[in-house]
Amino acid sequence: MDINATLSSYSDWCYGIAVGAYVVAMLFYLYEQAFGHKERKAVRARELVTAGAGGPSDEVTEAVEEPTDRRGRAERIGKLAVSLTVFGVMLHFAALALRGLATHRAPWGNMYEFGATLSIIAVITWLVVLRKYPVRHLGVWVLLPVTVLMFLGGVVLYTTAAPVQPALQSYWLVIHVFAIATGSGMVLVPGVVSVLYLLKVRKPEWATRLPAADVLDQVAYRTTIFAFPIYTAGVIFGAIWAESAWGRFWGWDPKETVAFIAWVVYAAYLHSRATAGWRGGRAAVINVVGFVAMIFNLFFINLVTTGLHSYAGV
Repeated sequence: MDINATLSSYSDWCYGIAVGAYVVAMLFYLYEQAFGHKERKAVRARELVTAGAGGPSDEVTEAVEEPTDRRGRAERIGKLAVSLTVFGVMLHFAALALRGLATHRAPWGNMYEFGATLSIIAVITWLVVLRKYPVRHLGVWVLLPVTVLMFLGGVVLYTTAAPVQPALQSYWLVIHVFAIATGSGMVLVPGVVSVLYLLKVRKPEWATRLPAADVLDQVAYRTTIFAFPIYTAGVIFGAIWAESAWGRFWGWDPKETVAFIAWVVYAAYLHSRATAGWRGGRAAVINVVGFVAMIFNLFFINLVTTGLHSYAGV
């Protein structure tokens, strides 16, 4: 089928604007991270002044109220950051949809498209987390790897809209690759949160603005619980596709091997939490190792090694 160049151009524009929206949202999240969460300090200051002098003076009252006003401004900017993130997701989705319409196939047939799909799943996962946990100001750290990945995708890994290779012209492209992209995108969030957890417990003086360690631990654990079955399904679907395409379920191809290693790491993480009661630092380290394996599989295996999965398209 012919490629619709007009729709492909619209897709590229939406992609670029989505990256811009994420970058601006990062700046707003960063503002909330820097200037929010001061109300408790202000209240404590009032208590100390009242205890020492029988009541705060007008000068001291103004000094402790200012951070509260700034926190209110940071709260509004944080909400605006979420709105910008949602706007970015809408444009991001439009970019993928237009890419699919332009090429008449699922829009995750090369590294550029796979990275875009993984990124939107990560951002949607983050928005879902925000509805459950008060961690909005951490959005800058979640969007940072997303924007880096999308920037690399748009500049280094970009591929002109075209049909996929004959080996990928299968309905398993829709099922297997989307499941892997979904699972990989979802684990980006607990990976980042686990890094922040380790910073919180090991360098607390550097992490005074981060949420409580228990909150970070719960976010990482519960998000991984949802991501792991999807990633597992993606690995299984890949084995079924491999049997259909190559006549064997498993061949220890570099991509398969590292994907399996990542699966074992995340399985160990969930198993240790459920049976051995591992929480805190040890569990976070395992989660970070799984996250690193995912990144290694995404970039090094796809772009450097040679194997049956060398479909990077770059």
